[in-house]
Amino acid sequence: MPRNSSAVVTATAVFLLLPPALAGCSSHSIAAPPGVDIAAANRDQIKNGGTLRWAIDEMPATFNVFQADATKDTARVVGAVLPALFTLDEQGSPQRNADYLSSASVTRTEPRQVVRYEINPKAVWSTGEHVTARDFAAQWAALNGRNSAYWTSRNAGYDRIEKVSGSDGGRVVNVTFRQPYADWRSLFSPLYPASVTGSPAAFNDQSRKGLPATAGPFRIKQVDRAAGQVTLSRSSKWWGDAAKLDALAFRAVPARRRPATMAAGGLDIATVDPEMARSAAGIRGWTVRRAAGAAAVELTLNGSAGPLSDERVRRAVARSIDRQAIAEAVLKPLDLPAMPLGNHLLMASQKGYRNNSSVLGRNSTGIANAILYEAGWRPEAATAQAEPAPAAAPARPVPGQRRLPAHLSRVALVEPEALRQKKGKPLALRLLVPKESGTLRGVGKQVAKMLAKIGARTEVVQVAGNAFFRDHVAAGEFDLALFSWPATAYPATDARPIYAKPLPAADGSARIEQNYARVGTDEIDQLFARGIADLGPAAVQDLATRADARHHETLRARGHGCIDQYAVRAAIGVDDVHPRQLGDLRDVEYTSMGGPCAAEDDRVVIRDRERAMFRRLERLDARGVRLRDLTRREQPVVHEHHRAAAARRRLRG
Repeated sequence: MPRNSSAVVTATAVFLLLPPALAGCSSHSIAAPPGVDIAAANRDQIKNGGTLRWAIDEMPATFNVFQADATKDTARVVGAVLPALFTLDEQGSPQRNADYLSSASVTRTEPRQVVRYEINPKAVWSTGEHVTARDFAAQWAALNGRNSAYWTSRNAGYDRIEKVSGSDGGRVVNVTFRQPYADWRSLFSPLYPASVTGSPAAFNDQSRKGLPATAGPFRIKQVDRAAGQVTLSRSSKWWGDAAKLDALAFRAVPARRRPATMAAGGLDIATVDPEMARSAAGIRGWTVRRAAGAAAVELTLNGSAGPLSDERVRRAVARSIDRQAIAEAVLKPLDLPAMPLGNHLLMASQKGYRNNSSVLGRNSTGIANAILYEAGWRPEAATAQAEPAPAAAPARPVPGQRRLPAHLSRVALVEPEALRQKKGKPLALRLLVPKESGTLRGVGKQVAKMLAKIGARTEVVQVAGNAFFRDHVAAGEFDLALFSWPATAYPATDARPIYAKPLPAADGSARIEQNYARVGTDEIDQLFARGIADLGPAAVQDLATRADARHHETLRARGHGCIDQYAVRAAIGVDDVHPRQLGDLRDVEYTSMGGPCAAEDDRVVIRDRERAMFRRLERLDARGVRLRDLTRREQPVVHEHHRAAAARRRLRG
């Protein structure tokens, strides 16, 4: 869509994308882009057996992905044990999962859209019952929003269904929509058994503790909240390709503890940030893999209060951010291409991607300063440049700056040479970053220095854990915030709540959904409404072009993609970890994951059969036992203990 200079400019996000480079492998012959470091292995090259210990951020509070406190860790566990009717290929396009569906298609569009699913006759729950239309109908009833007894966090798509019916003994499912729905492939994935969705009690409460039935290559064997571990074992009822692993253990290990846990032999695969990646690369027996990931880091501008409630100030901030410089600072040290994204709805690897960032205009400090001057923000007398405070230092009060709550800590306070003021009030902003991300702390400091060039004082503050969203972003208690959004194959459905214009609620507040910027336009809402109802093959591409161009006009500009790095124990070899490239949009293929099966590999020093001896030797070593007093079999274990202890000391220091 051509740029319309008279368009209402309201919204507020500058996307700065940084990639999660999930280490993994591909069973397909896909050429890796420059800087991507992954391994590739065919399924028949992956060894059978073993347990893979995979680090997650925290224990899932629930195993129901449709509840408000479900996290990516919930989805990771559920993905191995429940049906996904469609999975994503490397370009993020949904493909029918033949393990669960023999066919799926739109059979009628008039007078109503009808989708016909034919269930694979082999598909059964772990209880021995077949997957049937009853499971589809129960999930629709739980998620369509008509029964408030079900505590659901979202009902997109399910609220457009008129009825769900079955035939052929429940093996054929017909879903009739009362409104057209282009993203119908996103529905019923994951599919829960009717024993979970059939009653509010089971849906709301029982699914938080476990799942009474599963239908995946794995089943939930144990949920040990005291130990912080969810253990999955190979399902004997699985009808597809057998899982390579005997078991998959998800261990809750905070990011800061991962290198030490890795050094001690407690993990096999873990996400690490760039700082931790350097430590992990120095741990014997570990390697670090990276690739561009399916996520985007967003700098969100709160348009509901403070200086940023003025569209002109938001525009000036957007024009002052040098996305290319940030991309280079984050990605170049990792030997990844420093290319800012130019689309809000699609990643560069997705079909239909188009760079629309030119609509916003290039970054320009001069233009940003001119916009602020026109808006009444005039530079005052020069002030001394403040040095960044230590990460955990308490904040000192600054004239014109709001007092920092005790549970927050300042990363940096960056003063401009000449602070802008309007009617006696300074242009002072607070930028929030997650405490757990060293990368985003660095980006926050970089953004603050850019804002100083346009006369803004910026305080970069870190917030720990769930409080970042719960107490600040969702509550509107911020000026700017850095966080990431996952990519999606269904932008018409999943991106709509992020950009939807806030509406007044009955209590007088604003219903913002996921639009934390708290501003939007009717035109963007209309574009999403048309995109979600258009069943044509080019609908997503058209939405991504038309709506995204309007997002750029409303100051929602993207930067570069996200980077997660995965440290993988060389004992298992990344070739044995995953046949797919975890860093792209493809779904995890749990049946082809390999565990620490290379037990005879000479790179493995701490083996399972040696753990008892290792613990004994660790006690002996603490008492000063000399290496020459040990047997030849014991000596390498002590060497490994010294190396692990040194790594832990480096991390503490």
